[in-house]
Amino acid sequence: MAETQEGAPAVPQFTTHSGIEVQRLYGPGAEGAAGRDTRGAAFSRERLGRAGEPPFTRGIQKTMYRERLWTMRQYAGFGSAKETNERFRYLLAQGQTGLSTAFDLPTQMGYDADNERSAGEVGRVGVHVGTLDDMELLFSRIPMGEVSTSMTINATAPVLLALYAAVAEGQGVQPGDIRGTVQNDILKEHIARGTHIYPVEHGLRLAVDTIEHSIRHYPKWNPISLSGYHMREAGADAVQELAFTFLNAETTIRALLERGLAIDDFGPRLTFFFGCHSHFLEEIAKFRAARRIWERLTASEFGAQDPKTRALRFHVQTCGSTLVSRQPMNNAMRVALQAMAAVLGGCQSLHTNAYDEALSLPSEESARLALRTQQILACETGVAGTVDPVAGSYAVEALTDQIEERVWKTVRRVRDAGGMLAAIRRGTVQEEIHESAYRAQREVETGRRKVVGVNCYEVPEQAGRKARPAPETAPKIERAQVKRLDAFRKKRDGAAAEKTLRELKLAAGSPRENLFPRILSCVKSRATLGEICTTLRGVFGEFHGA
Repeated sequence: MAETQEGAPAVPQFTTHSGIEVQRLYGPGAEGAAGRDTRGAAFSRERLGRAGEPPFTRGIQKTMYRERLWTMRQYAGFGSAKETNERFRYLLAQGQTGLSTAFDLPTQMGYDADNERSAGEVGRVGVHVGTLDDMELLFSRIPMGEVSTSMTINATAPVLLALYAAVAEGQGVQPGDIRGTVQNDILKEHIARGTHIYPVEHGLRLAVDTIEHSIRHYPKWNPISLSGYHMREAGADAVQELAFTFLNAETTIRALLERGLAIDDFGPRLTFFFGCHSHFLEEIAKFRAARRIWERLTASEFGAQDPKTRALRFHVQTCGSTLVSRQPMNNAMRVALQAMAAVLGGCQSLHTNAYDEALSLPSEESARLALRTQQILACETGVAGTVDPVAGSYAVEALTDQIEERVWKTVRRVRDAGGMLAAIRRGTVQEEIHESAYRAQREVETGRRKVVGVNCYEVPEQAGRKARPAPETAPKIERAQVKRLDAFRKKRDGAAAEKTLRELKLAAGSPRENLFPRILSCVKSRATLGEICTTLRGVFGEFHGA
């Protein structure tokens, strides 16, 4: 048995990160410690089905990656729109097949660059986009009718989508031809991520307004990406990640049904976003179970008939919380294995983290290696050549069954307690995730869960070794952005912007009016992100915690 420097054996943990016991042996005649049959449902046609057919355990397309690979969508966004545009064009030149945009906190929270609350944060964790000019610069020399773009934005999703649509229109792209995804999942912001603005019911209204408008006017656009990823990064285990995501989805579906839409009107445009953690077998099983759960939820509980509604489409990002600053090159292996699990699990698009993300924003070299990781998976490993390569594995099938069973148990428990909105308002979902995060951290601290380079196989720090410098906070970028904003306001027709903002305020007071067209009018009249969100704050108020 291999040992750490301290002599303690690095013994594997025989439970998954969700606490599911991993049996010594799976297959005919094998039984678990409690006498449970561990053969799994490996050869059950009812449970497995066929690829591209319900219950979609084996994948949502009959040919999966044989005809079309997953979209390689690397996340990027930092500093100014000009810098991010340069990174976008670099990644596209390296073979990336879709864009994914990270925004800074002021953009996510609805503040212009000159707002006092933006101080020190402009361009820090993503790109700042506060005006039509910013969005035009961000997508300069990028053909918006040809490239699929994902935007990680939630509370301000209607504004950013309106800016994107307006810029695409300026490029001559028809509304029906823009392609991509806006995250727009405000419920998970209240649960795990925290970039909410308005009370939950008003945030949900804006999310649903955006979905409804997109279904009618942007048919190739995915107007929501229901996100388990951020809950997983906050500490949720695999079961909680699926259960809480599908409960959020259920809440959103019911709000859309109340608008008079049918499930098959919007179901094909609902997408999902999951994380991929380090327990290889559990993560593969999680993705397979997720498809089965979604198919049952949409068909049995909401009466969906369209197979495209019942087929779960999801993006995966390897989990940043698994990356560590010690021996950072080890992170490249973690990312590669997580990416392999996502592909074996049948994802539709994938982001692979850069190995140096625990230290700083990714360098150009590390970003390229992250992309090359996906390209090697696609071109050299052979895993894309057959649909559902892991089907029939007794271990994977058993774990798939157990995850599905535990997810439904959690879903029923939350429903019986009043549903997801009530649970969010009480803070019970947040508390469960915090408890899970605490348990996981204690497992690392006590050595029960091994993390190479952290609590086993450690390498002593070299004496006098210089630490990698932290990235600049770029005060110059903030000053330049404020200057751009000032120039933008001076050259616009201020009266026209004020008029559309007043109209938005009146419409926000009417609960039956879809606000997206009003927001689009504000954007086209050159109102800023901060002005639009300030107007809505004046009507809806702000959410400051449960």
